Amino acid sequence: MKALQAPLADLRIIESSLLGPAAITTSFADMGAEVIKVESPSGDYIREMTWPIIEGTSLMHYHLNRGKKSIVLDLKTESGKKVYEDLVKDADVVVETMRPGALAKLGLGYDELKKINPEIVFINVSGYGATGPYKKMPSHGIAYDTWSGVMTPAYDEEGFCFIPEHVSIGINAAPFVGGLAILAGVLRARETGEGCEMELGQSDAAAYFDWYRSESYMAYARPEDVVTGNKADNYERRPVATAGMKEGVRYQVYESSDGHVLFMASEQAFWKNFCDGIGRDDLFEKWPGSKFADHARGNKELRVELRDIFKTRSSQQWLEFSSEKNTPIAPVNTPENIIHDPQFKARFKILPHETHGADMLAFPVNFVGEELPEPAIAPTVGEHTEEVLRDVLGYKDGKIAALRDAGVLGRNT
Repeated sequence: MKALQAPLADLRIIESSLLGPAAITTSFADMGAEVIKVESPSGDYIREMTWPIIEGTSLMHYHLNRGKKSIVLDLKTESGKKVYEDLVKDADVVVETMRPGALAKLGLGYDELKKINPEIVFINVSGYGATGPYKKMPSHGIAYDTWSGVMTPAYDEEGFCFIPEHVSIGINAAPFVGGLAILAGVLRARETGEGCEMELGQSDAAAYFDWYRSESYMAYARPEDVVTGNKADNYERRPVATAGMKEGVRYQVYESSDGHVLFMASEQAFWKNFCDGIGRDDLFEKWPGSKFADHARGNKELRVELRDIFKTRSSQQWLEFSSEKNTPIAPVNTPENIIHDPQFKARFKILPHETHGADMLAFPVNFVGEELPEPAIAPTVGEHTEEVLRDVLGYKDGKIAALRDAGVLGRNT
């Protein structure tokens, strides 16, 4: 592996964050950016939020704040504000992940900070964004799943409504959308000398992430002679997105002898390869299908045939068949067992709990021929206060001591 500088080693981000939205800078830290998390003297209570709690600290904190430096500043003091301004002078980005205007109320909003650093890229990440009727509403991550339509309410056997298990889109979409915007802002600022102010609602990111379903409904609102279904379905409209997969046959989940697999032979060529591979050319001759996107929707007779065929082999045998016969078949894993999947093992690096507090998935992009530096364990409150003041800002010991005595750095840093 080449010993190269980390991809974002020359990027400095000042982060004022609470809870899950801190995820917006996690990937930046993974790629070597210097992320300085400015915390109040009481600290970000993410360390106590949700579960699991590992030796007193949450997995969420270990994951989202890994690789970051923590500095405590009381921004309600003039001296604390001055230190914050000093941090911004040579920074590239300021990230505010709380209700819009939180820093502005302290005199540290974009309008003030751009006077100190005209190239600063400022982004606010909040629940519902800086505009609209919901902008002042408090919220947590699942709110953006319910708002965007990602989560469907469920009921238990007693008739109580509950939050079903689902992938939380709201807390995961915003870091990727916002991260791209941050990099775009930094690139332009370095070229033009002009920074910018951005704001992002986690709800917006969730809706944007689920664009296929919402845009499909908008398309279906138009006349049926203008917006139709697939050619393979005789242009009949199916239910939107994955809801339209229920009656699929050549694209469907099937039970194997020891689990489940996903069969995806919707292209005619893949379907032929499958039939040839299992020695059932009669299936292809009877139901050849059309060239593309043909799921043999509603063909119960074929579905019974495939149900019985897939039960004759193990999931692993079907995966080997997929590679050998060039027909798409995928494993059906769970969040619990995926770590045992051989593809997962070949691709993912696990950051171990012995050094990182929790066992965590490392950044998934491979920089070919080089290796990203491992991020440090997520910091304790104010762990790097003196280091940042001394090494980043060049403060002398006497000045640091004076700030501490004045309570600007909290009482335990």
